Amino acid sequence: MPIAEIPYGCYWSTPFVKWQGSLAHLNSIEFAAWVCARELKRRDLPVDRIDHAILGITVLQHHSFYGLPWLTGLAGLRAVTGQTLSQACATGVRVILSGAQEIQSGLSQTALLVTADRCSNGPHVYYPEPNGPGGTGTHEDVVLDSFSCDPLGRHSMLQTAENVARKHSFSTQQQHEVVMQRLQQYRAALADESHFQRRYMTLPFEVPTRNLKKIQASISGDEGVFESTAEGMAKLRPIEKDGTVTFAGQTHPADGNAAMIVATADQAQAMSREPAIRIELAGFGQSRADLGFMPEAPVAAAAAALKQANINFKQLAATKTHNPFAVNDLVFSQGTGIALDRMNNYGCSLIWGHPQAPTALRSVIELIEELVLRGGGYGLFSGCAAGDSAMAVVLKVSQRS
Repeated sequence: MPIAEIPYGCYWSTPFVKWQGSLAHLNSIEFAAWVCARELKRRDLPVDRIDHAILGITVLQHHSFYGLPWLTGLAGLRAVTGQTLSQACATGVRVILSGAQEIQSGLSQTALLVTADRCSNGPHVYYPEPNGPGGTGTHEDVVLDSFSCDPLGRHSMLQTAENVARKHSFSTQQQHEVVMQRLQQYRAALADESHFQRRYMTLPFEVPTRNLKKIQASISGDEGVFESTAEGMAKLRPIEKDGTVTFAGQTHPADGNAAMIVATADQAQAMSREPAIRIELAGFGQSRADLGFMPEAPVAAAAAALKQANINFKQLAATKTHNPFAVNDLVFSQGTGIALDRMNNYGCSLIWGHPQAPTALRSVIELIEELVLRGGGYGLFSGCAAGDSAMAVVLKVSQRS
């Protein structure tokens, strides 16, 4: 039995913009609500059918205590409530699973899933310690300090990539080859005036003012993508002494949001842009790697999701990964047997950036569109997250009988 279904075309993503870029002035929850209202209207989706919603967010915003109810209220869905979830970079898949569970349990029939984050201008938090020396508290930069230190092992995200590269003997040259391959795949999504991206993204994209009252700019697509070259990368030195990972071999923090509807089979067919297309959520998986080896985690998560879907890696028609480092794809290919050139068609987070909660959801949306172009089949997304963890999801796209 399928867990739940995704109505075809009932999803969207903003362009992803490198931090401190064109979206840096926007509260991520307010902005996501503004986008939801516009996209629901643009797709002529019957909002009265939405009876549940979930917000995925990882970076605190002003008023984010009110989370999902604030977002749905701003988006014109005043009767809709639900939960707010956070699981670092795995938030996108966790939100899909939670929505599917709401459907499967019978608590709702149609759930709106929204993921939103702004890495730009992250909050600086002060934690009072009245019993400390002089009452002085502690503080952190929620974005930058989280990147630089896992409190369990006191290591950075970058160090997890170096640990895996060292364990598996992945060279800088191998990582740079992955970067060039991923750039070529991303360029395919930009062909014919970004025809592939326009299947789920409204382009050009209008950027609102801070108060969302006016439009202050228009962007043609993702912003901040770096056009690496083999010659240019050959001149780069690893970031860490005696390391292998260069600035080209990792993604960049970004801002943006993405959303999706999951529903019962009947509701999905009724809402679908093409009712004959069926998109089933066939399986989920999660895992945790050894401390400090985060890029290894997606392999086990993918295997768990495939087991629940009762298929194997050879039966996959398409595969997507969250690859904050090129090392992620090298170890994933080695661990699963999926060739590097058979994953991440049309784009991935290594190239278009990483706004955290929305990253996986955009990848799943692109996975759906690739499967539709292929005429159907099984697709897998798997990605790592802070704390050496990972989540994965298996989709099946087919024609309704």
